[in-house]
Amino acid sequence: MAHDWGYGHHNGPSTWSKSFPIADGPRQSPINIVPDQAQHDPSLKPLSIKYDPSTANGILNNGHSVQVSFADGDNSLTGGPVQGTYRLAQFHFHWGSTDHHGSEHTIHGKPFAAELHLVHWNADKYANMAEAAKNPDGLAVVGVFLQVGSSNPQLQPVVDAMADIQNMGTQHTFSNFNPSTLLPNSLDYWTYDGSLTTPPLLESVTWIVLKEHISVSHEQMAKFRSLLFTKEGQHPCHMQNNFRPPQPLKDRKVRVYP
Repeated sequence: MAHDWGYGHHNGPSTWSKSFPIADGPRQSPINIVPDQAQHDPSLKPLSIKYDPSTANGILNNGHSVQVSFADGDNSLTGGPVQGTYRLAQFHFHWGSTDHHGSEHTIHGKPFAAELHLVHWNADKYANMAEAAKNPDGLAVVGVFLQVGSSNPQLQPVVDAMADIQNMGTQHTFSNFNPSTLLPNSLDYWTYDGSLTTPPLLESVTWIVLKEHISVSHEQMAKFRSLLFTKEGQHPCHMQNNFRPPQPLKDRKVRVYP
């Protein structure tokens, strides 16, 4: 079931609602953010993020993206728009076939080259990630835009590890990495109630989209696009355009901090 969906013409985002009717639900992600329509909310707090590099425990080509997973440890997201403590489970990326279009969220309709998602689950209320994902307040995902410019040395360990996970289903050790090095200097953000951007598209995500982007070089983006959607021995299909287009905002509000 996991690979009945993808990003091709026959199984891409426009087809997902056939197997996952929630695709047309009231709080789907991503969205287009219009900054001057975002509401200032004095109840929003600064975001506090603390990660333990020793909990990084592997990098995987899951057939849809490159994903770095983390063991449960002192990896906490607090403050911002959420109550309690959320734990980091994994981070992954979405990107395009060019340097100019690959992010899921857009700003004023403008996409970025790629988007990093740091996925956290509500450890105060739920026993694990799977349980949390079924609840409206279960997940918090931090989105970071990548814009092509200078090479990003903090990103390079991830880029270098891609050589070991070219094909779908391949994984490799990946340790002693602090994902906070991938965050921009400012943690100012937009936030809204949304969903996973991949099936099963569960509407359980508090989205925290950072205003400030990080850099990535053309050469680093080329390494992302060198990954394959396909297994070893299959006709190679390069992993690109693995993003879902913006979904209707419907009745939701986008809030902004500060």
